[in-house]
Amino acid sequence: MNLPTPTDPTDAMTETEALHRMVLASLDDDQAVETVSIPLAGKSSIADYMVIASGRSSRQVASMAQKLAERVKAEFGRPSRIEGLPTADWVLIDTGDVIVHLFRPEVRTFYNLERMWAFGDTLNPTAHA
Repeated sequence: MNLPTPTDPTDAMTETEALHRMVLASLDDDQAVETVSIPLAGKSSIADYMVIASGRSSRQVASMAQKLAERVKAEFGRPSRIEGLPTADWVLIDTGDVIVHLFRPEVRTFYNLERMWAFGDTLNPTAHA
């Protein structure tokens, strides 16, 4: 089976940007705390964006992860890989172009991924209106 390939190289970036916006909106809708988006394009080949956010409890983290995976599947037709859902202290959602880390606050503080992946950039929480 041949999959269609984009004829315009910007098509893939447009879909990536749309996916990134949808991820941020989904987390905002689910009341994620301290959402940070780190652009990785040109810095790493694993993804174009890494999004890090916190939930107030394991239950909220698990719920946000499941809803996000469902939304990605519904809107983009992409299955997401999810790791860490049983304990929901740190849940990783790999959507391909956007990697999402959801944490309980104390676990996030311990691992401090923002600092590790910032590459000297100044990070500001993503603001949503």
